[in-house]
Amino acid sequence: MLQQAPALVAPPPARTPLARLRWAAADGWVMTKRNMAHVVRAPEEVVIYFTLPIMFVLVFGYVFGSGMALPGGGSYREFLLPGVFAMTMLYGLGATATGVAFDVGRGVVDRFRSMPMARSALVAGRSAADLIRAVLEMSTLVVCGLLVGWQWRNGIGDALAAVGLILLLRFAITWVGIYLGLVVPNPDTVGVIVFPAAFPLTALSNVFVAPELMPDWLGAVSEWNPLSSTVAASRELFGNPGFGGDSWAAQHSLLLAVGWPLVLLAIFVPLSIRRYQKLSR
Repeated sequence: MLQQAPALVAPPPARTPLARLRWAAADGWVMTKRNMAHVVRAPEEVVIYFTLPIMFVLVFGYVFGSGMALPGGGSYREFLLPGVFAMTMLYGLGATATGVAFDVGRGVVDRFRSMPMARSALVAGRSAADLIRAVLEMSTLVVCGLLVGWQWRNGIGDALAAVGLILLLRFAITWVGIYLGLVVPNPDTVGVIVFPAAFPLTALSNVFVAPELMPDWLGAVSEWNPLSSTVAASRELFGNPGFGGDSWAAQHSLLLAVGWPLVLLAIFVPLSIRRYQKLSR
């Protein structure tokens, strides 16, 4: 008499916190590779990603590089370049928000919702992919800066720490862009919003002008600007002119350069995940 084969039973879903974390990390890595593959398959995006940082360095380095003086002396080009590095990371907000808006608008969220994947994978993969792209952009910026005469003066360890602070700001801004792309799922509208949001942060910062040269109230606003904190801290670590001052913000730029991105992450990571979960219902 033939025996009936045992029925195949699907393995139970991961229930322990560690298993769920591994599952989410694996799915997040799949989404990271998906986003990086889109960049590789779109040559025009690759050109834009690397041409824009090069243009920033060359234009600002040569146009303004020898045309302004600093309160404490020193090379204005060395003062300027750390600000250009951070400013380029800030304007990466547009690419992040537009990419997320495209995914939402084209129904990618709905397609992924039907798959057995972690709910956080799409946004986590986007943030990881953008961080990888930011590392490549930052490498390009540093090489271009060296070619136009900029240099770091405090050793490779401090220089890497400065780069790390700039990338930390970019990572925090990425989550701001993810939230913006989820809230405004129209790429054209996102593009209109990003520039008015990013331009005041750049204009009211120490990227181009030292706060000491501004009116008192404007200088105070500039010193407490999250972008200014990262720029001032990176100038200090690079050994470039332009850091320092008498205010608390100027004296603790390193602390603020870490604190501001952590505050942004604490706000926008939960908001982004909650918003994504609402879209997935």
